Amino acid sequence: MNILNIEHVSKIFGEKKIFDDVSYGIHEGDKIGIIGINGTGKTTLLKMIAGLEETDEGHIIKQNGLRITYLPQNPEFPEGATILNYVTQDKEYEARNILNKLGITDHEEPIAILSGGQKKRVALAKALVNPADVLILDEPTNHLDNEMVTWLEEYLIAFKGVIIMVTHDRYFLDRVTNKILEISHGKLYGYEANYSKFLELKAQREEMELASERKRQSILRMELEWAKRGCRARTTKQKARLERLEALKNGQAPIRDANVELDSIGTRMGKKTIEFHNVTKQYDNKRLINQFNYIVLKNQRLGIIGPNGCGKTTLMKMITGRIQPDEGEIVIGDTIQIGYFAQEAEDMNENQRVIDYIKDVAEYVPTKDGRITASQMLERFLFDGNLQYTPIGKLSGGEKRRLYLCKVLMESPNVLILDEPTNDLDIPTLTILEDYLDSFNGIIIAVSHDRYFLDNLVDRIFAFEGEGVLRQYEGAYTDYLEATQRYVTAKTTSPNESKKSNSKDEWKQNRPTKLKFSYKEQQEYETIDEDIAALEEKIENLDAEMAANATNSAKLSELMKEKEEVEKTLGEKMERWVYLNDLAEQIEAQKN
Repeated sequence: MNILNIEHVSKIFGEKKIFDDVSYGIHEGDKIGIIGINGTGKTTLLKMIAGLEETDEGHIIKQNGLRITYLPQNPEFPEGATILNYVTQDKEYEARNILNKLGITDHEEPIAILSGGQKKRVALAKALVNPADVLILDEPTNHLDNEMVTWLEEYLIAFKGVIIMVTHDRYFLDRVTNKILEISHGKLYGYEANYSKFLELKAQREEMELASERKRQSILRMELEWAKRGCRARTTKQKARLERLEALKNGQAPIRDANVELDSIGTRMGKKTIEFHNVTKQYDNKRLINQFNYIVLKNQRLGIIGPNGCGKTTLMKMITGRIQPDEGEIVIGDTIQIGYFAQEAEDMNENQRVIDYIKDVAEYVPTKDGRITASQMLERFLFDGNLQYTPIGKLSGGEKRRLYLCKVLMESPNVLILDEPTNDLDIPTLTILEDYLDSFNGIIIAVSHDRYFLDNLVDRIFAFEGEGVLRQYEGAYTDYLEATQRYVTAKTTSPNESKKSNSKDEWKQNRPTKLKFSYKEQQEYETIDEDIAALEEKIENLDAEMAANATNSAKLSELMKEKEEVEKTLGEKMERWVYLNDLAEQIEAQKN
């Protein structure tokens, strides 16, 4: 049953047309994820549906008596309100339960003294407690740790009403939504799909649009040739052809979304990287980090996870020197150049123009393709000429985040410290950021609750597990989940089995793992460089043979097949080389 209609809606901000005559129907049972590049109007659409923003043209028609609850991206609170009296309608027990699930345990605290993340969770609790037919959520997973995100997923999956939300969390979209609404260049595109299926359907849509454009261009060329031959518009048929020609000439090619272009030159890194020696830190008698020891390897990708307030951001700030440890020391190599992408951009002056914010770093930026101006760098981050002279205060939350990322990368770091980097970044930018980080020549240390991001990026997880313990897990986030699940399963087995299993887990989890080559790995490590060189030489020889047999189709086919097999073997050897050399570096670090 249809409960809400967006009918021929248009909306303009300044000189930019956000929505251009868009229509869309929302039905009972819809759980809709809204996707689009920052600044395309995602939050504006939510506000118009919630009745907090007017349309310039068109209407949003709602079913009579429809109850709508809206969670804004940056909620505001009544002066003097306490947590419980703000959240509670008439269901105090439910309010307390949801607050506890979201990590808010002191229900009588004044809201004014809470951090930004705590305030967002209080506002989320109020939205969930408030009875609604339509739940509108703007970035609901921001400031939630992984356990809270999982709980919220289950809550929203079971929710009986309509959900309309903006989120960058792709696993969350996959599990909760059954429809995706994409905003692109002022238009709305609906997909009966979760996020994974949406990617396939979007690719199909764009290919169909391109195929239609190719057909239009082909017919246009044919009609132009006809017109050039001097056909006169005497007959009805000829007039119709001329009219069709005009229509084809006036037709619009499909507009493709511009992509952020991430590119910068890193600073050379010496042997010494970042070393933690017996680092301890506590606040208000709560020990956050207890005698932590670790040496970060070159080009390592570390993910830091744990519940809110456990000390993740404190650890990041200690690495950057903003906070000092209570005991121990953090040694930073002389050649280390740290780029710190914090949760909040501390130095953003809302009145400063975008271009001046970037010029504060440098007028010119070295890239792989040569030196470019600050203005050109901004264009790569989707800030066109007009937007570059806009005050920062007029940017959307996502645009500010993208601008801040641009500034960090302009500093040419060889170590990137990322504290919740996915907050407020749109999904297309996140995808490109992940590709950039995958090829980044340096160290990455990331705090994130975004499971998809961690799975794409990191090769080792450090989890805060209480009492200042930072426990190490090999692999990405999914590997960490599997490891902890095995540990939980082992604890629930019989006493005798439990003793054996726990002993094994203790060895894995609590004791430093002693790394070493197996006998076969040692032999392989000693010869793999020569093996790769031999395979590369064989490919060169095959290329020469193929050139010499260019006219002998049978022999050429045989040589091409052999070359494919050798290239496949070379690819496997190269992957093996990466693994063995990484292991060798870890063994060497362990000795030191």
